[in-house]
Amino acid sequence: PMQESKLLTGNITKSLLVFALPMIAGNLLQQFYNIADTIIVGRFLGADALAAVGSSYTLMTFLTSIILGLCMGSGASFSISYGKQDEVRMKGAIFQSFLFIGAVTVVLNLAVFLGINSIIWFLRVPASVTDLMRDYLLVIFAGIPATFFYNYFACLLRSVGNSRIPLIFLAVSAVMNIVLDLLFVLSFHWGVAGAAFATILSQYVSGIGLALYTLFHFPSLRPRKENFKWDKEIFREITGFSFLTCIQQSVMNFGILMVQGLVNSFGPVIMAAFAAAVKIDSFAYMPVQDFGNAFSTFIAQNFGAKKEDRIRQGIRSAFLVSFFFCLAVSLLVCIFARPLMQIFVSADETQIIEAGVHYLRIEGSCYFGIGILFLLYGLYRAIARPGMSVVLTVISLGTRVLLAYTLSMVPWIGVTGIWLSVPIGWALADLTGIFVYRRLNRRPRATKPVS
Repeated sequence: PMQESKLLTGNITKSLLVFALPMIAGNLLQQFYNIADTIIVGRFLGADALAAVGSSYTLMTFLTSIILGLCMGSGASFSISYGKQDEVRMKGAIFQSFLFIGAVTVVLNLAVFLGINSIIWFLRVPASVTDLMRDYLLVIFAGIPATFFYNYFACLLRSVGNSRIPLIFLAVSAVMNIVLDLLFVLSFHWGVAGAAFATILSQYVSGIGLALYTLFHFPSLRPRKENFKWDKEIFREITGFSFLTCIQQSVMNFGILMVQGLVNSFGPVIMAAFAAAVKIDSFAYMPVQDFGNAFSTFIAQNFGAKKEDRIRQGIRSAFLVSFFFCLAVSLLVCIFARPLMQIFVSADETQIIEAGVHYLRIEGSCYFGIGILFLLYGLYRAIARPGMSVVLTVISLGTRVLLAYTLSMVPWIGVTGIWLSVPIGWALADLTGIFVYRRLNRRPRATKPVS
Protein backbone atom coordinates (compact mmCIF):
# COMPACT_ATOMS: atom_id res chain seq x y z
CA PRO A 1 0.00 0.00 0.00
CA MET A 2 1.08 3.57 -0.68
CA GLN A 3 2.27 5.62 2.28
CA GLU A 4 -0.27 8.25 3.41
CA SER A 5 0.76 11.78 2.48
CA LYS A 6 1.40 14.43 5.13
CA LEU A 7 -0.81 16.74 3.06
CA LEU A 8 -3.84 14.61 3.94
CA THR A 9 -3.52 14.95 7.72
CA GLY A 10 -2.38 17.41 10.40
CA ASN A 11 -2.13 21.19 10.50
CA ILE A 12 -3.04 22.54 7.04
CA THR A 13 -1.02 25.79 7.04
CA LYS A 14 2.09 24.04 8.37
CA SER A 15 1.75 21.18 5.84
CA LEU A 16 1.37 23.63 2.95
CA LEU A 17 4.35 25.75 4.00
CA VAL A 18 6.65 22.76 4.68
CA PHE A 19 5.77 21.35 1.25
CA ALA A 20 6.06 24.71 -0.57
CA LEU A 21 9.37 25.93 0.92
CA PRO A 22 11.69 23.52 -1.02
CA MET A 23 9.88 24.46 -4.25
CA ILE A 24 10.38 28.18 -3.50
CA ALA A 25 14.05 27.58 -2.62
CA GLY A 26 14.57 25.63 -5.86
CA ASN A 27 13.12 28.41 -7.99
CA LEU A 28 15.19 31.09 -6.23
CA LEU A 29 18.28 28.93 -6.79
CA GLN A 30 17.43 28.73 -10.50
CA GLN A 31 17.12 32.55 -10.68
CA PHE A 32 20.46 33.07 -8.93
CA TYR A 33 22.08 30.62 -11.36
CA ASN A 34 20.62 32.53 -14.35
CA ILE A 35 22.12 35.76 -13.00
CA ALA A 36 25.52 34.08 -12.46
CA ASP A 37 25.40 32.63 -16.00
CA THR A 38 24.56 36.09 -17.42
CA ILE A 39 27.46 37.69 -15.51
CA ILE A 40 29.99 35.04 -16.72
CA VAL A 41 28.92 35.31 -20.38
CA GLY A 42 28.56 39.13 -20.32
CA ARG A 43 31.87 39.83 -18.56
CA PHE A 44 34.09 37.33 -20.38
CA LEU A 45 32.52 36.86 -23.83
CA GLY A 46 31.16 40.34 -24.59
CA ALA A 47 27.92 42.03 -25.62
CA ASP A 48 27.19 39.93 -28.74
CA ALA A 49 27.57 36.69 -26.79
CA LEU A 50 25.31 38.06 -24.06
CA ALA A 51 22.69 39.03 -26.67
CA ALA A 52 22.86 35.51 -28.20
CA VAL A 53 22.49 33.75 -24.85
CA GLY A 54 19.78 36.22 -23.66
CA SER A 55 17.63 35.72 -26.78
CA SER A 56 18.11 31.96 -26.52
CA TYR A 57 16.96 32.05 -22.88
CA THR A 58 13.57 33.53 -23.89
CA LEU A 59 13.16 30.82 -26.54
CA MET A 60 14.18 28.01 -24.16
CA THR A 61 11.77 29.33 -21.51
CA PHE A 62 8.96 28.98 -24.07
CA LEU A 63 10.02 25.42 -25.08
CA THR A 64 10.46 24.39 -21.43
CA SER A 65 6.99 25.76 -20.62
CA ILE A 66 5.48 23.23 -23.07
CA ILE A 67 7.20 20.28 -21.36
CA LEU A 68 6.60 21.71 -17.87
CA GLY A 69 2.89 22.21 -18.64
CA LEU A 70 2.54 18.57 -19.76
CA CYS A 71 4.38 17.33 -16.62
CA MET A 72 2.35 19.57 -14.25
CA GLY A 73 -0.90 18.36 -15.83
CA SER A 74 0.12 14.73 -15.31
CA GLY A 75 1.17 15.58 -11.76
CA ALA A 76 -2.37 16.73 -10.94
CA SER A 77 -3.71 13.37 -12.18
CA PHE A 78 -1.10 11.50 -10.08
CA SER A 79 -2.05 13.49 -6.95
CA ILE A 80 -5.75 12.61 -7.34
CA SER A 81 -4.94 8.88 -7.73
CA TYR A 82 -2.57 9.12 -4.76
CA GLY A 83 -5.30 10.73 -2.62
CA LYS A 84 -7.63 7.85 -3.59
CA GLN A 85 -4.84 5.36 -2.70
CA ASP A 86 -5.44 3.81 -6.15
CA GLU A 87 -1.97 2.36 -6.81
CA VAL A 88 -2.95 0.42 -9.96
CA ARG A 89 -4.44 3.49 -11.67
CA MET A 90 -1.51 5.67 -10.62
CA LYS A 91 1.10 3.25 -12.03
CA GLY A 92 -0.88 2.98 -15.26
CA ALA A 93 -0.97 6.79 -15.47
CA ILE A 94 2.81 7.00 -14.81
CA PHE A 95 3.54 4.50 -17.61
CA GLN A 96 1.25 6.16 -20.16
CA SER A 97 2.16 9.78 -19.34
CA PHE A 98 5.90 8.99 -19.49
CA LEU A 99 5.52 7.55 -23.01
CA PHE A 100 3.20 10.36 -24.13
CA ILE A 101 5.29 13.30 -22.82
CA GLY A 102 8.51 11.52 -23.89
CA ALA A 103 7.15 11.24 -27.47
CA VAL A 104 6.14 14.93 -27.48
CA THR A 105 9.67 15.82 -26.26
CA VAL A 106 11.30 13.83 -29.11
CA VAL A 107 9.06 15.49 -31.74
CA LEU A 108 9.72 18.96 -30.23
CA ASN A 109 13.47 18.28 -30.16
CA LEU A 110 13.55 17.19 -33.82
CA ALA A 111 11.41 20.19 -34.85
CA VAL A 112 13.72 22.79 -33.26
CA PHE A 113 16.88 21.16 -34.65
CA LEU A 114 15.43 21.04 -38.19
CA GLY A 115 13.93 24.55 -37.91
CA ILE A 116 16.89 26.31 -36.29
CA ASN A 117 17.44 28.77 -39.18
CA SER A 118 13.73 29.66 -39.30
CA ILE A 119 13.71 30.21 -35.51
CA ILE A 120 16.68 32.60 -35.73
CA TRP A 121 14.93 34.49 -38.57
CA PHE A 122 11.62 34.65 -36.63
CA LEU A 123 13.38 36.09 -33.55
CA ARG A 124 14.82 38.90 -35.76
CA VAL A 125 18.35 38.21 -34.54
CA PRO A 126 20.88 40.84 -35.78
CA ALA A 127 23.47 39.57 -38.30
CA SER A 128 26.34 40.14 -35.83
CA VAL A 129 24.73 37.70 -33.36
CA THR A 130 23.37 35.05 -35.78
CA ASP A 131 26.42 32.72 -35.85
CA LEU A 132 26.91 32.91 -32.07
CA MET A 133 23.24 32.13 -31.47
CA ARG A 134 23.30 29.18 -33.88
CA ASP A 135 26.39 27.75 -32.10
CA TYR A 136 24.68 28.13 -28.75
CA LEU A 137 21.31 26.68 -29.84
CA LEU A 138 22.81 23.64 -31.60
CA VAL A 139 24.23 22.58 -28.24
CA ILE A 140 21.46 23.80 -25.90
CA PHE A 141 18.71 22.00 -27.90
CA ALA A 142 20.43 18.71 -27.02
CA GLY A 143 19.45 19.36 -23.39
CA ILE A 144 15.67 19.29 -24.07
CA PRO A 145 15.36 15.54 -23.14
CA ALA A 146 17.17 16.29 -19.84
CA THR A 147 14.60 19.03 -19.14
CA PHE A 148 11.87 16.43 -19.67
CA PHE A 149 13.48 13.90 -17.28
CA TYR A 150 13.95 16.44 -14.48
CA ASN A 151 10.51 18.05 -14.74
CA TYR A 152 8.68 14.74 -15.14
CA PHE A 153 10.20 13.09 -12.07
CA ALA A 154 10.11 16.32 -10.02
CA CYS A 155 6.34 16.63 -10.73
CA LEU A 156 5.88 12.91 -9.93
CA LEU A 157 7.61 13.20 -6.54
CA ARG A 158 5.79 16.44 -5.69
CA SER A 159 2.46 14.79 -6.58
CA VAL A 160 3.00 12.37 -3.68
CA GLY A 161 4.09 15.14 -1.30
CA ASN A 162 7.90 15.03 -1.68
CA SER A 163 9.32 18.43 -2.72
CA ARG A 164 12.68 18.06 -0.92
CA ILE A 165 14.42 15.53 -3.22
CA PRO A 166 13.91 17.56 -6.47
CA LEU A 167 15.46 20.55 -4.66
CA ILE A 168 18.62 18.56 -3.79
CA PHE A 169 19.14 17.49 -7.42
CA LEU A 170 18.48 21.05 -8.63
CA ALA A 171 21.05 22.43 -6.17
CA VAL A 172 23.70 19.96 -7.40
CA SER A 173 22.88 20.93 -11.00
CA ALA A 174 23.12 24.70 -10.32
CA VAL A 175 26.52 24.45 -8.58
CA MET A 176 27.84 22.10 -11.28
CA ASN A 177 26.60 24.48 -13.99
CA ILE A 178 28.49 27.48 -12.58
CA VAL A 179 31.71 25.44 -12.09
CA LEU A 180 31.54 24.06 -15.65
CA ASP A 181 30.72 27.54 -17.02
CA LEU A 182 33.94 28.90 -15.53
CA LEU A 183 35.93 25.84 -16.72
CA PHE A 184 34.62 25.72 -20.31
CA VAL A 185 34.48 29.50 -20.89
CA LEU A 186 37.60 30.70 -19.04
CA SER A 187 39.97 27.71 -19.15
CA PHE A 188 38.97 25.89 -22.36
CA HIS A 189 37.92 29.05 -24.27
CA TRP A 190 34.93 27.31 -25.89
CA GLY A 191 32.91 30.54 -26.05
CA VAL A 192 29.10 30.43 -26.09
CA ALA A 193 29.14 26.72 -26.99
CA GLY A 194 31.07 26.15 -23.73
CA ALA A 195 28.33 27.91 -21.75
CA ALA A 196 25.76 25.70 -23.50
CA PHE A 197 27.73 22.48 -22.80
CA ALA A 198 27.95 23.47 -19.11
CA THR A 199 24.18 23.86 -19.02
CA ILE A 200 23.23 20.59 -20.74
CA LEU A 201 25.74 18.44 -18.82
CA SER A 202 24.39 19.67 -15.48
CA GLN A 203 20.81 19.22 -16.77
CA TYR A 204 21.50 15.57 -17.63
CA VAL A 205 23.09 14.94 -14.23
CA SER A 206 20.01 16.28 -12.42
CA GLY A 207 17.47 14.76 -14.86
CA ILE A 208 18.86 11.23 -15.06
CA GLY A 209 19.95 11.32 -11.39
CA LEU A 210 16.44 12.24 -10.22
CA ALA A 211 14.89 9.57 -12.50
CA LEU A 212 17.14 6.81 -11.11
CA TYR A 213 16.63 7.99 -7.51
CA THR A 214 12.84 7.91 -7.94
CA LEU A 215 12.81 4.43 -9.52
CA PHE A 216 15.09 2.90 -6.86
CA HIS A 217 13.84 4.69 -3.72
CA PHE A 218 10.10 4.81 -4.48
CA PRO A 219 9.11 1.27 -5.54
CA SER A 220 5.42 2.16 -5.07
CA LEU A 221 5.79 4.56 -8.02
CA ARG A 222 7.54 2.04 -10.28
CA PRO A 223 5.18 0.56 -12.90
CA ARG A 224 5.30 -3.24 -13.25
CA LYS A 225 4.71 -5.47 -16.27
CA GLU A 226 0.96 -5.63 -15.57
CA ASN A 227 0.81 -1.81 -15.78
CA PHE A 228 2.39 -1.78 -19.28
CA LYS A 229 -0.91 -1.59 -21.10
CA TRP A 230 -2.97 1.10 -22.78
CA ASP A 231 -6.05 2.30 -20.92
CA LYS A 232 -8.20 4.71 -22.95
CA GLU A 233 -9.82 6.27 -19.88
CA ILE A 234 -6.49 6.92 -18.11
CA PHE A 235 -4.93 8.22 -21.32
CA ARG A 236 -7.88 10.59 -21.90
CA GLU A 237 -7.49 11.94 -18.35
CA ILE A 238 -3.70 12.35 -18.66
CA THR A 239 -3.86 14.07 -22.07
CA GLY A 240 -6.76 16.27 -20.91
CA PHE A 241 -4.87 17.50 -17.84
CA SER A 242 -1.52 17.76 -19.65
CA PHE A 243 -2.71 19.40 -22.85
CA LEU A 244 -4.72 22.11 -21.09
CA THR A 245 -1.98 22.88 -18.55
CA CYS A 246 0.52 23.01 -21.43
CA ILE A 247 -1.73 25.52 -23.29
CA GLN A 248 -2.00 27.61 -20.11
CA GLN A 249 1.81 27.74 -19.68
CA SER A 250 2.37 28.52 -23.38
CA VAL A 251 -0.31 31.25 -23.50
CA MET A 252 1.31 32.92 -20.48
CA ASN A 253 4.69 33.07 -22.24
CA PHE A 254 3.22 34.11 -25.59
CA GLY A 255 1.27 36.99 -23.97
CA ILE A 256 4.46 38.23 -22.30
CA LEU A 257 6.27 38.15 -25.68
CA MET A 258 3.49 40.31 -27.23
CA VAL A 259 3.79 42.90 -24.45
CA GLN A 260 7.58 42.88 -24.88
CA GLY A 261 7.13 43.93 -28.53
CA LEU A 262 4.96 46.91 -27.47
CA VAL A 263 7.47 47.94 -24.78
CA ASN A 264 10.29 47.87 -27.38
CA SER A 265 8.36 50.44 -29.48
CA PHE A 266 8.82 53.02 -26.70
CA GLY A 267 12.60 53.04 -27.18
CA PRO A 268 15.75 51.93 -25.31
CA VAL A 269 15.07 53.76 -22.00
CA ILE A 270 11.70 52.00 -21.46
CA MET A 271 13.17 48.70 -22.76
CA ALA A 272 16.01 48.85 -20.21
CA ALA A 273 13.67 49.91 -17.37
CA PHE A 274 11.24 47.09 -18.21
CA ALA A 275 14.05 44.49 -18.45
CA ALA A 276 15.35 45.38 -14.97
CA ALA A 277 11.91 45.84 -13.34
CA VAL A 278 10.62 42.50 -14.68
CA LYS A 279 13.58 40.73 -13.00
CA ILE A 280 12.61 42.38 -9.67
CA ASP A 281 8.96 41.47 -10.33
CA SER A 282 9.72 37.79 -10.95
CA PHE A 283 11.77 37.56 -7.73
CA ALA A 284 8.98 39.30 -5.77
CA TYR A 285 6.07 37.06 -6.76
CA MET A 286 7.95 33.82 -7.49
CA PRO A 287 7.30 32.46 -3.96
CA VAL A 288 3.50 32.78 -4.41
CA GLN A 289 3.74 31.05 -7.79
CA ASP A 290 5.44 28.06 -6.16
CA PHE A 291 3.01 28.25 -3.24
CA GLY A 292 0.18 28.01 -5.79
CA ASN A 293 1.72 24.84 -7.25
CA ALA A 294 2.12 23.35 -3.74
CA PHE A 295 -1.49 24.29 -2.96
CA SER A 296 -2.58 22.51 -6.16
CA THR A 297 -0.97 19.24 -4.99
CA PHE A 298 -2.62 19.63 -1.56
CA ILE A 299 -6.08 20.15 -3.13
CA ALA A 300 -5.63 17.31 -5.68
CA GLN A 301 -4.66 14.77 -3.01
CA ASN A 302 -7.56 15.77 -0.75
CA PHE A 303 -9.90 15.86 -3.77
CA GLY A 304 -8.91 12.25 -4.51
CA ALA A 305 -9.38 11.32 -0.83
CA LYS A 306 -12.82 13.09 -0.80
CA LYS A 307 -11.84 15.27 2.18
CA GLU A 308 -14.25 18.16 1.49
CA ASP A 309 -13.86 19.97 4.82
CA ARG A 310 -10.07 19.85 4.58
CA ILE A 311 -10.24 21.31 1.05
CA ARG A 312 -12.41 24.22 2.26
CA GLN A 313 -10.08 24.87 5.21
CA GLY A 314 -7.07 24.62 2.88
CA ILE A 315 -8.55 27.21 0.49
CA ARG A 316 -9.11 29.67 3.36
CA SER A 317 -5.66 29.06 4.80
CA ALA A 318 -3.84 29.36 1.46
CA PHE A 319 -5.65 32.56 0.47
CA LEU A 320 -4.76 34.19 3.81
CA VAL A 321 -1.08 33.13 3.64
CA SER A 322 -0.78 34.32 0.03
CA PHE A 323 -2.58 37.63 0.68
CA PHE A 324 -0.45 38.63 3.69
CA PHE A 325 2.80 37.54 2.01
CA CYS A 326 1.92 39.64 -1.07
CA LEU A 327 0.99 42.60 1.12
CA ALA A 328 4.41 42.48 2.83
CA VAL A 329 6.29 42.14 -0.49
CA SER A 330 4.22 44.97 -2.04
CA LEU A 331 5.22 47.31 0.79
CA LEU A 332 8.92 46.40 0.43
CA VAL A 333 8.95 46.80 -3.36
CA CYS A 334 7.09 50.14 -3.28
CA ILE A 335 9.34 51.56 -0.53
CA PHE A 336 12.65 50.25 -1.97
CA ALA A 337 11.81 50.55 -5.70
CA ARG A 338 14.73 52.94 -6.42
CA PRO A 339 17.50 50.96 -4.61
CA LEU A 340 16.17 47.75 -6.23
CA MET A 341 16.47 49.32 -9.71
CA GLN A 342 20.02 50.43 -8.87
CA ILE A 343 21.04 46.79 -8.42
CA PHE A 344 20.61 46.36 -12.19
CA VAL A 345 21.10 49.91 -13.50
CA SER A 346 23.91 52.41 -12.85
CA ALA A 347 22.84 55.25 -10.52
CA ASP A 348 23.60 57.91 -13.18
CA GLU A 349 21.00 56.38 -15.57
CA THR A 350 18.29 58.52 -13.96
CA GLN A 351 15.73 58.21 -16.79
CA ILE A 352 15.84 54.41 -16.74
CA ILE A 353 15.63 54.31 -12.94
CA GLU A 354 12.64 56.70 -12.84
CA ALA A 355 10.79 54.66 -15.51
CA GLY A 356 11.50 51.45 -13.59
CA VAL A 357 10.36 52.94 -10.27
CA HIS A 358 7.13 54.10 -11.96
CA TYR A 359 6.52 50.52 -13.19
CA LEU A 360 7.33 48.91 -9.83
CA ARG A 361 5.07 51.21 -7.81
CA ILE A 362 2.09 50.34 -10.05
CA GLU A 363 2.74 46.57 -10.27
CA GLY A 364 4.20 46.26 -6.78
CA SER A 365 1.14 47.65 -5.04
CA CYS A 366 -1.02 44.91 -6.63
CA TYR A 367 0.93 41.67 -6.06
CA PHE A 368 -2.00 40.20 -4.09
CA GLY A 369 -3.81 40.04 -7.48
CA ILE A 370 -1.33 37.62 -8.99
CA GLY A 371 -1.01 35.74 -5.67
CA ILE A 372 -4.73 34.93 -5.76
CA LEU A 373 -4.53 34.09 -9.48
CA PHE A 374 -1.78 31.48 -8.94
CA LEU A 375 -3.96 29.84 -6.26
CA LEU A 376 -6.94 29.77 -8.65
CA TYR A 377 -4.80 28.17 -11.39
CA GLY A 378 -3.73 25.48 -8.93
CA LEU A 379 -7.24 24.98 -7.56
CA TYR A 380 -8.92 24.37 -10.91
CA ARG A 381 -6.10 22.06 -12.05
CA ALA A 382 -6.52 20.06 -8.83
CA ILE A 383 -10.32 19.63 -8.99
CA ALA A 384 -10.09 18.17 -12.50
CA ARG A 385 -11.09 21.39 -14.30
CA PRO A 386 -7.82 22.42 -16.00
CA GLY A 387 -9.79 24.12 -18.79
CA MET A 388 -10.83 26.82 -16.31
CA SER A 389 -7.14 27.59 -15.62
CA VAL A 390 -6.73 28.22 -19.36
CA VAL A 391 -9.80 30.50 -19.37
CA LEU A 392 -8.37 32.56 -16.47
CA THR A 393 -4.98 32.81 -18.23
CA VAL A 394 -6.66 34.02 -21.43
CA ILE A 395 -8.71 36.60 -19.44
CA SER A 396 -5.64 37.84 -17.55
CA LEU A 397 -3.28 38.02 -20.53
CA GLY A 398 -5.94 38.94 -23.10
CA THR A 399 -6.98 41.92 -20.99
CA ARG A 400 -3.34 42.82 -20.44
CA VAL A 401 -2.45 42.77 -24.16
CA LEU A 402 -5.66 44.50 -25.31
CA LEU A 403 -5.51 47.25 -22.69
CA ALA A 404 -1.75 47.73 -23.08
CA TYR A 405 -2.09 48.39 -26.83
CA THR A 406 -5.24 50.52 -26.38
CA LEU A 407 -4.23 52.66 -23.38
CA SER A 408 -0.65 53.25 -24.56
CA MET A 409 -2.04 54.97 -27.71
CA VAL A 410 -3.76 57.63 -25.57
CA PRO A 411 -1.23 60.53 -25.51
CA TRP A 412 -1.73 61.53 -21.85
CA ILE A 413 -1.48 57.89 -20.64
CA GLY A 414 1.33 56.51 -22.84
CA VAL A 415 3.57 53.84 -21.34
CA THR A 416 1.66 54.00 -18.02
CA GLY A 417 -1.16 52.20 -19.87
CA ILE A 418 1.08 49.14 -20.35
CA TRP A 419 1.85 49.03 -16.62
CA LEU A 420 -1.83 49.58 -15.58
CA SER A 421 -3.07 46.80 -17.89
CA VAL A 422 -1.30 44.11 -15.82
CA PRO A 423 -3.09 44.50 -12.43
CA ILE A 424 -6.42 45.10 -14.25
CA GLY A 425 -5.94 41.76 -16.04
CA TRP A 426 -5.14 40.02 -12.73
CA ALA A 427 -8.25 41.54 -11.09
CA LEU A 428 -10.64 40.46 -13.86
CA ALA A 429 -9.26 36.90 -13.85
CA ASP A 430 -9.46 36.73 -10.02
CA LEU A 431 -13.09 37.90 -9.96
CA THR A 432 -14.03 35.39 -12.69
CA GLY A 433 -12.26 32.51 -10.95
CA ILE A 434 -13.87 33.22 -7.55
CA PHE A 435 -17.32 33.72 -9.11
CA VAL A 436 -17.16 30.39 -11.03
CA TYR A 437 -15.95 28.47 -7.97
CA ARG A 438 -18.77 29.86 -5.83
CA ARG A 439 -21.27 28.87 -8.54
CA LEU A 440 -19.84 25.34 -8.63
CA ASN A 441 -20.27 25.01 -4.88
CA ARG A 442 -23.93 26.08 -5.04
CA ARG A 443 -24.77 23.09 -7.22
CA PRO A 444 -26.38 19.94 -5.76
CA ARG A 445 -23.95 18.03 -3.59
CA ALA A 446 -23.38 15.20 -6.08
CA THR A 447 -21.91 17.56 -8.67
CA LYS A 448 -19.85 19.78 -6.39
CA PRO A 449 -16.17 19.98 -7.43
CA VAL A 450 -15.01 19.08 -3.91
CA SER A 451 -17.24 16.03 -3.47
